[in-house]
Amino acid sequence: MHTQDTPKNSRINLTRNLPRPNQYTLALDGEFKNHAFNEERTPLNKGKWSQVFADPSLPIDLEVGTGAGYFFKHRALKHPERNLVGIEIKYKPLIQTIRRTLVAGAKNAVISRFHAFDLPLMFETGEINNVFVHFPDPWTSPKKPKNRFVQQRNLDILFELQKPGSFLEFKTDSLVYFEWALEEIKQSRYKVEFLTFDLHQSEKAADNFVTGFEKIFINQGIKINYVLLRKE
Repeated sequence: MHTQDTPKNSRINLTRNLPRPNQYTLALDGEFKNHAFNEERTPLNKGKWSQVFADPSLPIDLEVGTGAGYFFKHRALKHPERNLVGIEIKYKPLIQTIRRTLVAGAKNAVISRFHAFDLPLMFETGEINNVFVHFPDPWTSPKKPKNRFVQQRNLDILFELQKPGSFLEFKTDSLVYFEWALEEIKQSRYKVEFLTFDLHQSEKAADNFVTGFEKIFINQGIKINYVLLRKE
């Protein structure tokens, strides 16, 4: 049975319908149930995300696509004065993310298995603050740009979901994706606060947390593209 807010034609398979559960799918609704939400429980928190945290008075930030969760853990530990929600579709990195973060002692982080294009089903208008989008799938095939997360449709959605004064941070190794995204950003309501085609040679380098993906790209001599957007 679908919840009221869960799309009938879900973009991702429902966990309960998986023919062969594994340790990660079982952990999502078992060991980490209070800190990890499947695709059916996630929409139930819409407008009420503050209540899932130990301190509901703190602002709520979002990471879109946590991967294995190294930045997620870093962010949660570095900023205990803020709550953090992560979304990730793949079970293994999702569980790795929340396990790694909780073991490190963070008490201000939760994660959801949800599709990034369905954020209006997850949050109310003005419910979230800062957003981080690091190394999403670049979808470099000419037929696939509609699948890229940083596009005008999703930028419009995020702008509505964020509180005024919040920022959106996007970085990628894909110059093709980045240049394409900049054209999308021009059509959005965000203000470009900082932009560079070489993050590690910029003034933002000192404060940048180097993700696992980033280390691989750096070792290959690939420059990291970065833009910081602000909702005024």
